[in-house]
Amino acid sequence: MKGNMNNMMKQMQKMQKKMMKAQDELHEMSFEASAGGGMVTVVANGQKVITDVQIKEEVVDPDDIEMLQDLILAATNDVMKQIEDKTNDTMGQFTKGMNMPGMF
Repeated sequence: MKGNMNNMMKQMQKMQKKMMKAQDELHEMSFEASAGGGMVTVVANGQKVITDVQIKEEVVDPDDIEMLQDLILAATNDVMKQIEDKTNDTMGQFTKGMNMPGMF
Protein backbone atom coordinates (compact mmCIF):
# COMPACT_ATOMS: atom_id res chain seq x y z
CA MET A 1 0.00 0.00 0.00
CA LYS A 2 2.84 2.37 0.88
CA GLY A 3 4.46 1.75 -2.52
CA ASN A 4 1.26 2.74 -4.29
CA MET A 5 1.07 5.98 -2.31
CA ASN A 6 4.69 6.88 -3.12
CA ASN A 7 4.09 6.10 -6.79
CA MET A 8 0.96 8.25 -6.81
CA MET A 9 2.85 11.14 -5.17
CA LYS A 10 5.59 10.91 -7.82
CA GLN A 11 2.95 10.96 -10.56
CA MET A 12 1.32 14.03 -9.02
CA GLN A 13 4.68 15.84 -8.76
CA LYS A 14 5.43 14.98 -12.40
CA MET A 15 2.02 16.29 -13.49
CA GLN A 16 2.52 19.45 -11.44
CA LYS A 17 5.85 20.13 -13.19
CA LYS A 18 4.19 19.63 -16.58
CA MET A 19 1.38 22.00 -15.62
CA MET A 20 3.82 24.68 -14.51
CA LYS A 21 5.80 24.33 -17.74
CA ALA A 22 2.64 24.58 -19.83
CA GLN A 23 1.52 27.64 -17.89
CA ASP A 24 4.91 29.31 -18.35
CA GLU A 25 4.74 28.62 -22.09
CA LEU A 26 1.25 30.12 -22.25
CA HIS A 27 2.44 33.27 -20.49
CA GLU A 28 5.19 33.71 -23.09
CA MET A 29 2.81 33.41 -26.06
CA SER A 30 1.58 36.39 -28.03
CA PHE A 31 -1.98 36.72 -29.31
CA GLU A 32 -3.28 39.18 -31.90
CA ALA A 33 -6.74 40.21 -33.03
CA SER A 34 -7.95 42.80 -35.52
CA ALA A 35 -11.24 44.55 -36.17
CA GLY A 36 -12.57 46.65 -39.00
CA GLY A 37 -10.58 44.83 -41.64
CA GLY A 38 -7.31 45.45 -39.84
CA MET A 39 -8.02 49.06 -38.94
CA VAL A 40 -7.48 48.26 -35.24
CA THR A 41 -5.13 45.56 -34.00
CA VAL A 42 -4.65 44.51 -30.38
CA VAL A 43 -1.79 42.32 -29.18
CA ALA A 44 -1.70 40.64 -25.76
CA ASN A 45 0.43 38.06 -24.01
CA GLY A 46 -0.76 34.86 -22.37
CA GLN A 47 -1.09 36.65 -19.05
CA LYS A 48 -3.90 38.74 -20.55
CA VAL A 49 -1.78 41.88 -20.62
CA ILE A 50 -2.31 44.14 -23.63
CA THR A 51 1.15 44.74 -25.10
CA ASP A 52 0.29 46.76 -28.20
CA VAL A 53 -2.59 48.58 -29.86
CA GLN A 54 -2.30 49.72 -33.46
CA ILE A 55 -4.83 52.08 -35.03
CA LYS A 56 -4.69 52.98 -38.71
CA GLU A 57 -4.81 56.72 -39.26
CA GLU A 58 -7.74 56.55 -41.68
CA VAL A 59 -10.06 55.11 -39.02
CA VAL A 60 -9.58 58.12 -36.73
CA ASP A 61 -12.57 60.35 -37.39
CA PRO A 62 -13.27 63.01 -34.76
CA ASP A 63 -16.92 62.96 -35.82
CA ASP A 64 -17.24 59.20 -35.22
CA ILE A 65 -15.35 58.34 -32.04
CA GLU A 66 -17.95 55.66 -31.28
CA MET A 67 -16.88 53.56 -34.26
CA LEU A 68 -13.24 53.64 -33.13
CA GLN A 69 -14.26 52.68 -29.61
CA ASP A 70 -16.31 49.76 -30.96
CA LEU A 71 -13.38 48.54 -33.07
CA ILE A 72 -11.02 48.69 -30.09
CA LEU A 73 -13.52 46.81 -27.92
CA ALA A 74 -14.09 44.16 -30.59
CA ALA A 75 -10.37 43.54 -31.12
CA THR A 76 -9.68 43.49 -27.37
CA ASN A 77 -12.52 41.07 -26.64
CA ASP A 78 -11.38 38.84 -29.49
CA VAL A 79 -7.78 38.67 -28.30
CA MET A 80 -8.93 37.89 -24.73
CA LYS A 81 -11.17 35.08 -26.06
CA GLN A 82 -8.21 33.62 -27.97
CA ILE A 83 -6.13 33.58 -24.77
CA GLU A 84 -8.99 32.01 -22.80
CA ASP A 85 -9.54 29.31 -25.43
CA LYS A 86 -5.83 28.47 -25.64
CA THR A 87 -5.56 28.37 -21.85
CA ASN A 88 -8.55 26.04 -21.59
CA ASP A 89 -7.18 23.77 -24.33
CA THR A 90 -3.71 23.64 -22.84
CA MET A 91 -4.51 23.40 -19.14
CA GLY A 92 -7.64 21.32 -19.64
CA GLN A 93 -5.53 18.31 -20.54
CA PHE A 94 -4.40 18.17 -16.91
CA THR A 95 -7.88 18.20 -15.43
CA LYS A 96 -9.63 15.88 -17.91
CA GLY A 97 -11.58 13.23 -16.08
CA MET A 98 -11.26 14.99 -12.74
CA ASN A 99 -14.35 16.53 -11.26
CA MET A 100 -12.67 19.61 -9.81
CA PRO A 101 -14.89 22.69 -9.74
CA GLY A 102 -13.06 25.92 -10.37
CA MET A 103 -10.24 24.30 -12.31
CA PHE A 104 -9.66 25.37 -15.89
